[in-house]
Amino acid sequence: MASESSYYVPEQSRLPIFATIGLFLTAFGAANWINGGSSYIFFTGALALAAVLWCWFAAVIRENMAGLNSDQLKRSYVWGMGWFIFSEVMFFAAFFGALYYVRTFALPWLGGEGERGESNMLWQGFENTWPLMVTPDAAAHGDSAKVLGPNAIIDPWHLPLWNTIILLTSSVTVHIAHVYLKKGQRNAFNTWLGITVLLGGLFLFFQVEEYYEAYTQLGLTLESGIYGTTFFMLTGFHGAHVTLGTIMLLIMLLRSVIAHHFKPDDHFGFEASSWYWHFVDVVWVGLFIFVYVLGS
Repeated sequence: MASESSYYVPEQSRLPIFATIGLFLTAFGAANWINGGSSYIFFTGALALAAVLWCWFAAVIRENMAGLNSDQLKRSYVWGMGWFIFSEVMFFAAFFGALYYVRTFALPWLGGEGERGESNMLWQGFENTWPLMVTPDAAAHGDSAKVLGPNAIIDPWHLPLWNTIILLTSSVTVHIAHVYLKKGQRNAFNTWLGITVLLGGLFLFFQVEEYYEAYTQLGLTLESGIYGTTFFMLTGFHGAHVTLGTIMLLIMLLRSVIAHHFKPDDHFGFEASSWYWHFVDVVWVGLFIFVYVLGS
């Protein structure tokens, strides 16, 4: 049992090295896949990273169950998760910033407006509209081919609205689960956490439906100019984060149901997962407002 003033130092491990290799293969494979290459490298890296994380978190859980983690080490977990979420905030801030820059500065300049409107001389005939229907090059060369069709705008009051309701509801259900866990009512905790996981899966189902509709019926793809690029980059990365958050909460549910982990005063694994879930919910609210409602 670790004392309050002690600091548990785990044994040396090769897991950080394996995690680095897995991350590199995942990132390199994703870039290769997007540019027409094989997807095998991406999935190999993703599976390797998942295996490393499984082993790593299992070791941390064993240490905590054995009472090796001191209060100081537990505080380091809190700070670590806090910095991780902050890095994710900066990640999405970059994409929201790109969307803001394009709509507020770049497109007006190309359309002849503002302090740098003289750049319109290079693309005469280009008009500042959003969503962008014609690229500057197409307008300058008299090419009337549209980047987007007239109906290539996703209705924010259909699937996106339902997904907003689903995610906001899931924030409430995961909070209720947390309240019951702190009261020591495991059955109620499992029930509300299970509902949260189901809502996460339902969100992902509707997002797949939305993407299918965009590609097959609306003509909105990743190659549909700057609008298509920003739309799929923002919503796609958010969908990946929802997938990760759903998996995290599912693992917490399985730990509680099968292994009876978590105590009313010791449940940081679930608490960290709930923080992450609230984060992806907040990001979605921003997406719904700035990408769907104001971007349509």
